This record gives sequence, C-alpha cells and structure tokens, in this order.
Amino acid sequence: MWHLHELNSMIPDMNSSGGCLAVIPARGGSKGIPRKNIASVAGRPLIAWTIAAARGASTVDRVVVSTDDPAIAAVSRNCGAETPFQRPLELAQDDTPGTASVVHALRWLEEHENYRPELFMLLQPTSPLRTSSDIDAAVQLLRRRNADAVVSVTPAPHHPYWMKRIEEEDRLSDFLTGVRAPACRQDLPCGYGLNGAIYLARRDMFLSCESWYSERTCAYVMPEERSLDIDSAWHLYIADIFLRERGQNAAA
Repeated sequence: MWHLHELNSMIPDMNSSGGCLAVIPARGGSKGIPRKNIASVAGRPLIAWTIAAARGASTVDRVVVSTDDPAIAAVSRNCGAETPFQRPLELAQDDTPGTASVVHALRWLEEHENYRPELFMLLQPTSPLRTSSDIDAAVQLLRRRNADAVVSVTPAPHHPYWMKRIEEEDRLSDFLTGVRAPACRQDLPCGYGLNGAIYLARRDMFLSCESWYSERTCAYVMPEERSLDIDSAWHLYIADIFLRERGQNAAA
C-alpha cells in the first residue's frame, strides 16, 4: 500500500518557478484561407510544423495549443501538443486582440493546474519556417540580456524612409514626414520588421501589462528565409516549397 507522502512525491510539481511554456494560438475561423491552421503544407497540417519546432526546442517544457475548434484540437494532439482547454468563442473572433488568448491560457493553467512557468512564448502556426534553434536562441537571448521579453524581427524588405503613401487624386507623398532620407541605400540605417514568429516574455511581466514591449524588450533577428508569415494561398505555396526542400536536404 502506498503511503500519502509517497503518492505526493509521484505527482509532478506544476507550480514551477522556472521553465518555459509554448502557447500556439489556432482559432478555427479564417476568412483569407479556410481552415488555414490545418491546411496541408509539405504533407503535414500547417500547425504541425510549429508544434514540431516547439517540441524540438531544448528550452521548452510544455507545448499547449489554444483553440476553439475541436478538429484543430484533435490534429494538435496527434502532433504531440496538449489541448487542456477549449478557448471561449468570444476570444476567437476576427477582432480579438492577439494578447487575449495568451492571457486566457496563462490564467486557465494557473487556476486549474497551479502551473505558473517563469517564461512563456507565443508561437503562431502561420510561421512554419521558424526552427527549434530559433526558439532556443530567443530564450538564451532573454536570459543573457536579463530581458523582460524577446520579439523576433527580420530586416525590412522595403525601408520605411523610402516608403510612400497615395493621397487624394493619386498624389504620391512620403510615408514618413519630416525625415530626410539618404539618397543611397548603403547610407540607410538598418530597419527591421516584426515577423510574427516568436513572442517571448517573463510571465509576471506580461500579465502585469499585457504587452510584449517594455524598456527591456530585446530583438531576435531572423533571416528572411525563415520569416515567412502565412496570410494568403501564395504564402502557403511558398512554405510548401521551402519545407519540402528542407526535408529533402535533411534526408540527403
């Protein structure tokens, strides 16, 4: 017969003061590409690529998918992720703020499992070219810099100094006013854009302000070839080509 203290010792301590949780948001509704999160890409559901990257990262302890869709939940479990809750429909609308589903996941896990990881990251399934190494490097950057958060970026394909806007009567004007842009590309300051692949933060900091940005947010720079953010059927086609080629190179 087991003694009480022996049984308690066998139950994992979910009240973690360390570790890192990966949250993958995947709502069912998608106007641009129907069922986008489980669309087939290189022979696998789109979300499977992000689950695999998270599970392959040495710095990630748990991988949880937040979804309102039972079909996405079933696919996610088959790919090795957890789906401990169903996201409320009011947090799965087109106009739902991106942080809302993350706050719900963190609060649910604390309330129902007493699970409070030190770090957590948001990994969007629409960034299938992000790798396990990118995830580990972002966590290492946060710890090395003692940062509050890390957000992934990529060099901007079009520099903001040279971007334009179209006004009334098709008149072209500078997008940024009051800035004198260099005439030569080599003289432009480096510009970076958010690529949507990795949002990492200390849990307590994030919940206090519900934002990834503070004076101690660092940038993790990713190359263009791993920064695709799928928002159209064309993007799905490009991702399919890249991931098939990556698989062929890995098997060679």
